[in-house]
Amino acid sequence: QVHLVESGGGLVQAGGSLTLSCAASGRTASPYAMAWFRQAPGKEREFVAAIRTSTVYADSVKGRFIISRTDDKNTVYLQMNILKPEDTAVYACAADTDSSRWWLAPTKNIYDYAYWGQGTQVTVSS
Repeated sequence: QVHLVESGGGLVQAGGSLTLSCAASGRTASPYAMAWFRQAPGKEREFVAAIRTSTVYADSVKGRFIISRTDDKNTVYLQMNILKPEDTAVYACAADTDSSRWWLAPTKNIYDYAYWGQGTQVTVSS
């Protein structure tokens, strides 16, 4: 069982920056993939970024967002730069613990992530 708690959401002006944090506890392990997803009002939840030993980004955030982890793998960050109004959403972190994917790049598939945080609101004003 993995428990995830996000923090760092808030209101920011377009062009600004914000960093989200996700603290993991319980049965954590370095091969687990961690990811960020977001859901805007009236839209489906979408993949943002993920990390294991390598990183994967959605095209919409590539070059602007950076995902990283602490050395003990218990905290994952999402550094968001040059924010746009369309980045406004509830951001949630998630963990993929499936050992069948431990040797693979992180997946973008929402259904591969079994553990989720509650989410944190990010609002970007124009």
